[in-house]
Amino acid sequence: MADNSRTKFYLNRQERKWKGVCAGIADYTGIEVLWVRIGLILLTLAGGFPWTLIAYLLIGWMASDRPANLYGSPEDAKFWQGVRSNPKRTTAEVRSKFRELDRRLADIETHYTSRNTQLAEEIERLR
Repeated sequence: MADNSRTKFYLNRQERKWKGVCAGIADYTGIEVLWVRIGLILLTLAGGFPWTLIAYLLIGWMASDRPANLYGSPEDAKFWQGVRSNPKRTTAEVRSKFRELDRRLADIETHYTSRNTQLAEEIERLR
């Protein structure tokens, strides 16, 4: 699977009503599919009639179907929706998590490499 496949727009045929465009937009943005459908209907009724229909049909024709194993879990799907909506924030969050893991690992290394007589005695007893 290509690296950019999770940031690409796909039709969601599993939750579709007609072609899967609204379900794909909902999957891409993380917005509930019901709200996407209501928004599309309101936009169409507010004067966008021929253009929303044309855009819907073009997207349904041009976009590819979502791969079956695109996300490993719901948390994975939420993460990639966050990447698509705000890549800089997501990058900062990942960087922050790595810094926290690095700090915790350094604390563990310090604890186990320091002169811990109790630990040394336990290791000697096991030998």
